[in-house]
Amino acid sequence: MLSAVGPIGNFSSTTVDVVLAVVLGYLLGSIPIANLVARRRAAIDLRDVGDGNPGFWNARETLGRRAALPVFVGDVAKGIAAAVVGVALADDGVWGLAYVGGGAAMVGHAFPVFARFAGGRSILTFVGTVIIATPLATGIGIGIVVVVFAATRSFAWGARAGIFALPFVQLVVDGPHRTAATGVLMTFIGVRFAQAALADRRAAPAA
Repeated sequence: MLSAVGPIGNFSSTTVDVVLAVVLGYLLGSIPIANLVARRRAAIDLRDVGDGNPGFWNARETLGRRAALPVFVGDVAKGIAAAVVGVALADDGVWGLAYVGGGAAMVGHAFPVFARFAGGRSILTFVGTVIIATPLATGIGIGIVVVVFAATRSFAWGARAGIFALPFVQLVVDGPHRTAATGVLMTFIGVRFAQAALADRRAAPAA
């Protein structure tokens, strides 16, 4: 996968695999699970209620914890499925396509072709991606989430602790290259939060 092997027309198999991982990952990420659930449960569009984010946390606040559970599972599953596509396309020993597929799913979740390109911040799709791309580090991160949640009874604080700890844990477990790839995906989430903050500031009435 790191070199061109087996040309297909004018493209190497590496190029074809990357394109497939991007396209399939993006389409998987574009499935608007939160809005599908919200429309079925309450006939609403999550982009028009709450914080306007069509994702799990807004679904939980709007629909309730139990009704939002399929959103949680579905958004994580999108990242898992897209990363698995990357793994399936990659040659033995090549880990990068898991990140390519999962990253494409995150872009799809944020800018879904099936929902007028207005999506969420891709946090849970990121979680699904790293479950496949770096399972040991992610497992430790999830353990940190559970410990902090047990101590504080706050899932939000547990999630923050797990996400913050993940790159440091991964640096020890996987080394710098995979950690850098995870950092790129985390940066995308940061950009999405910055975009949301900017949009809120522009929407606020002038003082």
